Amino acid sequence: MNNNRPSVLEGSLTLTDADGNRFTLERDRIALCRCGQSSNNPFCDGTHGKVDFDSQIVAR
Repeated sequence: MNNNRPSVLEGSLTLTDADGNRFTLERDRIALCRCGQSSNNPFCDGTHGKVDFDSQIVAR
């Protein structure tokens, strides 16, 4: 399993920024950037593969 990918969320979603403004979501499945380098933040654009993003997430 590759943990260096975006966080993928599915379902009926409402995504808001820190000021409470809603993002317009056009689908029920979104990928959120984890590397911080996306040109489409907070959404993933695949940049993690170009910047050698490395993060291991493990449930405890």
